[in-house]
Amino acid sequence: MLFRSSVTTFAVMNENGKKRIGVLFDLDGVLLDTEDIYTRFWEAVDRRYPTGVPDFAHVIKGSNLQEILHNHFPVESRQQVTDMLNEFQRDMRYCFFAGAMEFVDQLNSAGIPAVVVTSSDQAKMNAVYSQHPDFKRHFAHVVTGDMVQNAKPDPECFLLGAKLIGCPIADCYVFEDSVNGLRAAQASGATVIGLATTNSRSAIQCYSHCVIDHLEGFSVDDMLNVTPPAR
Repeated sequence: MLFRSSVTTFAVMNENGKKRIGVLFDLDGVLLDTEDIYTRFWEAVDRRYPTGVPDFAHVIKGSNLQEILHNHFPVESRQQVTDMLNEFQRDMRYCFFAGAMEFVDQLNSAGIPAVVVTSSDQAKMNAVYSQHPDFKRHFAHVVTGDMVQNAKPDPECFLLGAKLIGCPIADCYVFEDSVNGLRAAQASGATVIGLATTNSRSAIQCYSHCVIDHLEGFSVDDMLNVTPPAR
């Protein structure tokens, strides 16, 4: 898919003169190129503490840690799995996808608030902030998995992200890669842009209003040209 390289600087207003468009980003697999790393980690966990779930590392994508532990591990092994994850996340490298933060900067320049909506917990985010001290300044808010009661595919996290910026979810765009995340975005009522970084285009097409391979070369104009759901 080819995108226009030009960027239009603008502010989308409602009748009260306030911005009414918001953008909600999943983190891993959308902004951070980490999904393959997590897949290998959860495959190792499954070998050590077998869950019996086929393709376990992919099934849990988009789920938060508490949901993973509750649904797939007995009580006696949950702390060991948690300790393994915390140690892993402290040491791993958090690398941005090419073009990801450039697109976020376009939104910042256009006056459109951006929110990170992730299933990761605060401890993981602290590790991200440690490696990228200026990360938070690019976003109006960061919604973590421990801020909501219900994990993806429940839409609660995206509804909270929209609420924090005072924007109706129907006027928000969501960028997601996992099936659970895309289902949550779809259920929220937002316009959904799927990224084929973790799953194939065909696997996520039915959950998305538009599918792109990555954010590199994608513009604010391209985003606004995505057909929103019928209101």
